[in-house]
Amino acid sequence: MTVIALGINHNTAPVSLREKVAFTPDALTDAFASLQKVDAVDAAVVLSTCNRTELYLQLGSELPNKNSLVRWLADFHQCDFEALSQHTYIHENTDALNHIMRVASGLDSLILGEPQILGQVKQAVSDAKHHDALTTQFQRVFDHTFQVAKKVRTDTDIGANAVSVAFAAVQLAKQIFGNLAKSRVLLIGAGETIDLVAKHLHEQGANKIDVANRTISKAQEIASMFNGQAMTLNQLPSHLPQADIIISSTASQLPLIGKGMVEHALELRKHKPMLMIDIAVPRDIEGEVAKLDEIYLYTVDDLQNIVAQNLANREQAAAQAQMMIDEQITVVTQWQQAQSNVDVVKSYRDSQTHISTTLLNKALTQIDDGQDPKEVLASFSHKLSNQMMHGPTKALAQAAQLQDNRTLKILTDALNLNADDDSLNN
Repeated sequence: MTVIALGINHNTAPVSLREKVAFTPDALTDAFASLQKVDAVDAAVVLSTCNRTELYLQLGSELPNKNSLVRWLADFHQCDFEALSQHTYIHENTDALNHIMRVASGLDSLILGEPQILGQVKQAVSDAKHHDALTTQFQRVFDHTFQVAKKVRTDTDIGANAVSVAFAAVQLAKQIFGNLAKSRVLLIGAGETIDLVAKHLHEQGANKIDVANRTISKAQEIASMFNGQAMTLNQLPSHLPQADIIISSTASQLPLIGKGMVEHALELRKHKPMLMIDIAVPRDIEGEVAKLDEIYLYTVDDLQNIVAQNLANREQAAAQAQMMIDEQITVVTQWQQAQSNVDVVKSYRDSQTHISTTLLNKALTQIDDGQDPKEVLASFSHKLSNQMMHGPTKALAQAAQLQDNRTLKILTDALNLNADDDSLNN
């Protein structure tokens, strides 16, 4: 069995090309039907995410021209073959297994260690099975892949630390307040970063998320999803006292929250502490606010330092993960070799059975035609012996000519040449 991993990803191709070869769920049926018509393709898995499109293929003994696989991808999506081939990678056998396992384990992701990719690979395998595009052998490869990906996730810190500013802000809030369900959150801004912060907060248990923005309609889009209120920036002074956690990320050129506004809010809160995280550049919160005793103020630089340290931790975890993958690849290749050995034995026995059956049927036909049975049996015995001795005799002669004593010993033992003549009577 030959395993191929072919595709493009965020490292090799721009989004303009990646979106051209993305597979929609509706296109999978046609894709699998088309792939099964490609020469030598015995099984196929199609993985398509925003960051990658990859084909994982099990091929027969005769390998097609690798360019033909790239051409299939180009033709299926009706895009330029030359442009696609410049951005495509192809891995084979051990390298392909390594790539597949790294992808499933989050080691090949845009964000090192991100957990969503494992579920996406599992879904891709499920889709292949649904379309009868998966063999038992190829399923075994992915069983090993999911086994090592789970081990990487549970036995290393690959996903334990925040590696985005948005997630680092949320992890910091959780570290300080513990149960976020008991805290009221105020987000300032309504851009992509704040939207991501809101989702992370909700995943970590926050259920009261207010949003302030210059345009209230955008604030309402986010606040309505998380049981919160929407407000304009002008309403900040009146709402600030109710917030335990404030995370701000706007495009304002001047600070939106000053020391005086925060002091007033603290008085109304009876000096109950507040966490303020400013991830805007320029800053949304005056630096003087950090001097207030009940305020924990963190800037984007503080979070970047956290992210940098966490990335270093993930890199260390990635090295551990690669060792686990290497061990799993050894297990898979040993299993593949064992399967290959079984196939060799079966092929040999089948060929010998075919020879004897063919000669026997010919002999029986000759007897039915009236030929002397003794002569037919003598001819049958002679032809059967010659055919069965041809391969071993050729191997023995070659080993003797090369003075390959080790091979001679193996052949001698296998052919039982040292046995007593009496063994024929047993």
